Amino acid sequence: MATMKRSKEAGTPGDVPAQEDAADAPRRTLGVKRQGDAPAVEGPRRAGVRARFQPGYAKTVAATRAPAGEGQGKARGGKAGRPPEAERAEGAGRGRKPERPKAAGVTDIERRPRRDGDQPRTPAADERKTRKPVAPTDRAPVGRREERPAAARPAVRAEAPATAAAEGVRLSKVMAERGLCSRREADEFIERGWVLVDGLCVSELGTRIDPNAEITLASQASRRQSQRVTILLHKPVGYVSGQPEPGYEPAVSLIGAANQFDRDTAQPFDFAHLKGLAPAGRLDIDSTGLLVLTQDGRIARQLIGDDSEVDKEYLVRVEGELDDRGLALLNHGLELDGRKLRRAKVEWINEDQLRFVLREGRKRQIRRMCELVGLKVVGLKRIRIGRVRLGDLPLGQWRFLHEDERF
Repeated sequence: MATMKRSKEAGTPGDVPAQEDAADAPRRTLGVKRQGDAPAVEGPRRAGVRARFQPGYAKTVAATRAPAGEGQGKARGGKAGRPPEAERAEGAGRGRKPERPKAAGVTDIERRPRRDGDQPRTPAADERKTRKPVAPTDRAPVGRREERPAAARPAVRAEAPATAAAEGVRLSKVMAERGLCSRREADEFIERGWVLVDGLCVSELGTRIDPNAEITLASQASRRQSQRVTILLHKPVGYVSGQPEPGYEPAVSLIGAANQFDRDTAQPFDFAHLKGLAPAGRLDIDSTGLLVLTQDGRIARQLIGDDSEVDKEYLVRVEGELDDRGLALLNHGLELDGRKLRRAKVEWINEDQLRFVLREGRKRQIRRMCELVGLKVVGLKRIRIGRVRLGDLPLGQWRFLHEDERF
């Protein structure tokens, strides 16, 4: 295959035309020349990049433009009457990159391409970004507001609740004292927003209020309380009333459908009745009788609270001799663990059995009282708590507290 040769006259792509000075080269324009058009006036062409970096170029440009810009330089307050263009050219001659002339309305902000979602930059934004934060120990100049760190500002807002918390009484305590619920239930109701104080909803734990304020429970709280049950159990000997002990079962293990005494007249047993069910008062492992287990904090506080006035009645079988002085001490005058006991009511029922009526429930209180006067307890049975009696409830069985029963 013959190789095609192109002449240099034809202007091959590899040909390099003779180099001409960029300033003297005529301006070439592309287009179609029409008949009758005036010949195009070719003006001086802007110097190319190579020419601008030739030694002495900046001084040449400055010298040629100085007469034309002398008046403007003075008007603008330029240095020594020189226009800004000459100063930029002189800076380029020293090796610095010549400044690009700024468009109208553009401030001294760094130019960069904007991306999608970028906010337009403003001088105020740049000032905030580059401003040095004032240290807490620094003093601001006179007449200027001191800048405080952002981390210190929330502490000012947190002082308001602390100041308010120093006054009044905790809401949960007031609710428990009024018998609305227990303190644990009060905290639950407050967190759920079910408590109204003077008509306003309170949902923050630890809130303090006026002790005489009006407190109302929302319908959700009242409904929740109505669903909680209280159970009366005839506890046998050998079961612990509270926490289980090694080798013994807790009394709550007797609560089930098989042991329900009033299954024909009351609601049927449900495993939900065991949730949160706790004894309201203790009964020793060697004792038997009435034991109250409840889900209702109001009843628990009523029976075992420090200010409880509900009395409990016991039948106690004893061994030993008891004189009149010892009987008087059982009624009032004894102390346990360095603290005097509250006044009780103790009397003989028969030759070997006493009846105790107490308004407190210390650990193994009756047995320890009898030991102090020379008696030994051989049997103990609780038959009444407040106005609720054990009655004919069989041993080991339980029933619900009736709606018309009150302790």
